[in-house]
Amino acid sequence: MDQTGSYSVQVYIYDVTKGMARQLSPVMIGKQIEGVWHTAIVVHGKEFFFGGAGINHCAPGNTVLGPPDLTVDLGNTEVPEEVFMEYLTSLGESTFSGDKYHLLDHNCNTFSNEVAQFLTGRKIPSYVTDLPSEVMSTPFGQALRPFLDSMTITPGGNNIRGQP
Repeated sequence: MDQTGSYSVQVYIYDVTKGMARQLSPVMIGKQIEGVWHTAIVVHGKEFFFGGAGINHCAPGNTVLGPPDLTVDLGNTEVPEEVFMEYLTSLGESTFSGDKYHLLDHNCNTFSNEVAQFLTGRKIPSYVTDLPSEVMSTPFGQALRPFLDSMTITPGGNNIRGQP
């Protein structure tokens, strides 16, 4: 495998509500939010994401969510695919194993942010990472907290550890 080169890194951003958050948020939480975000990192020709089944990957844009709503270019990385996969395997056995998933506090966006910093030194957009605290600061968010605490999201794909 070629160990040198520069590889493009992107974050794919999906609105899991397909526009409903934009329409309903002023009434429900008393402030406008543009979406409820799922993110994934795209590098080395694959899309990598975290959910209730751990770290998974698929062809870019091929999750059950369809094509991304937004794509943000994070720059390039010098990290070769083999080293990156070793890094992800380590994360999948520790910080980002499926049992560590939490919809609000340790989710796909936490994963994408950490991986983006590993690859490029850059973070994903703050409007994504700040959304849970923004929503939970509202009375409606507080009322939803017990329900949201019990939710797990699994967008499909291939588990990096070879598990379904």
